[in-house]
Amino acid sequence: MSHKCAASGADGPISYLKELSGRRIEDARRRAGLTQVQLAKDLGMGTRWLREIESGNPKSRLEDHLRCAYALGLATGHILIPLIFYSHEICYPAQLISGDLRDLERLCIETISDYNEQLVRQITPHWRRTTASAA
Repeated sequence: MSHKCAASGADGPISYLKELSGRRIEDARRRAGLTQVQLAKDLGMGTRWLREIESGNPKSRLEDHLRCAYALGLATGHILIPLIFYSHEICYPAQLISGDLRDLERLCIETISDYNEQLVRQITPHWRRTTASAA
């Protein structure tokens, strides 16, 4: 298995991310049998706006990419997970660029939930812990 990283475009990782996201949105829209006009209307936006999203225009907003993803029932890990890597200056693995990231998203949610449970246990007063375990 190659450990190549997803190369960032000339305008940086966010622009590259928008390009990849735009392709996913376009693919999902086509699979759903929707035209750009239909999806844009469903979202209350213009067709030109959607064209810019799907083309990966660097001036498009990530919020708009998320909005399209939600409307199409896409997992949003293709946007959010690379942002975590980039914010820590870690190369995002190229192997994760395509495909459904729902399992990885669920794993992230479970990890955060487990971490939260540990924090709650740490701050729970001892008298509440003994009462809770007796019940």
